[in-house]
Amino acid sequence: MADTDNTGPLRIGILSTANIGRHFIAGVKPSDKVKVVAVASRDLASAQAFADRHAIPRALGSYDALLADPEVEAIYNPLPNSMHAEWTIRALEAGKHVLCEKPIAVTAADARAMFAAAHSAGRCLVEAFPYRAQPQTHAVAELVHSGEIGLPKIIQAAFGFPVANPSNIRLDPGLGGGALLDAGTYPVSLIRLLAGVKPIRVSAMATWTESGVDATLIANIEFPGGLLAQAACSFGTGVYRRATIACEGGVVMTEYLNHLTAAAPGVVDISRGGWDATNETRRFEPLDGFRAEADSFADLVRGDPAGWTGIGEAESIEVMEMLEAIIASAAAHGAPVEL
Repeated sequence: MADTDNTGPLRIGILSTANIGRHFIAGVKPSDKVKVVAVASRDLASAQAFADRHAIPRALGSYDALLADPEVEAIYNPLPNSMHAEWTIRALEAGKHVLCEKPIAVTAADARAMFAAAHSAGRCLVEAFPYRAQPQTHAVAELVHSGEIGLPKIIQAAFGFPVANPSNIRLDPGLGGGALLDAGTYPVSLIRLLAGVKPIRVSAMATWTESGVDATLIANIEFPGGLLAQAACSFGTGVYRRATIACEGGVVMTEYLNHLTAAAPGVVDISRGGWDATNETRRFEPLDGFRAEADSFADLVRGDPAGWTGIGEAESIEVMEMLEAIIASAAAHGAPVEL
């Protein structure tokens, strides 16, 4: 079991040399709350090369070796989607806290098993959504939930980007590929956050790749109380990420970005009223989402439950239920699926 003395930066090990790990390392480098101390690959030479390139103290030649490392307190799990459940549970059982990349799993049953393992081990498990750590997202959620511009009636959220390489793991059905379980996790989770409740019904349509995963998908989502939402995702568009929240007394628009930079600032446009609406634009300072979520994770692990500002256990499970229902509806040519 890791040494959890609750002092100093949280010591994180990265499970694999996946490309997203490079961005995670760069994002958390300035942090005084977390420190990446080890990386593991199934090939020691690969792990060592990765460690040398990113100034990580230790390289390990197997995932099991990382889980057995007493200097590692927590694991960042960026493995392919289909491997999230197995290795997260193994990490928890080894006494590590886990920050697991989205989606938390590929089935709701796996998600429940993962959180059950966390409770059994007395360790923290959270799902990594960098945009959820952004003050921009918090501001949008607070505005919608406050009722200041009335109840939300329509939410539309989308995320698309091009995936041209046929060998990309995002297109591999055996690894939990598909647009919904990648790009689609963002609009679906944002919609669930803003709705504040679990939906009652979904229906979806999709186009499919030759490998059998969804390439472009649109889902209609119905909530109790009359809120209707639509989530869209694609591997075949230019980069497009936008959400519109139409409420009784106004409209909110945002790109709900993972990372805010000088070139891509956080902007929230708010329109209050009807035909004579007044407009407001709120801007947010640059902030790397990986650092924001890792710092928040460290606060949680160090004993501050309110320190975690991201998605919680119940919501992670409900989002996974929504994703399962959406892909089932798309596979059934749009037949509604009840939740």
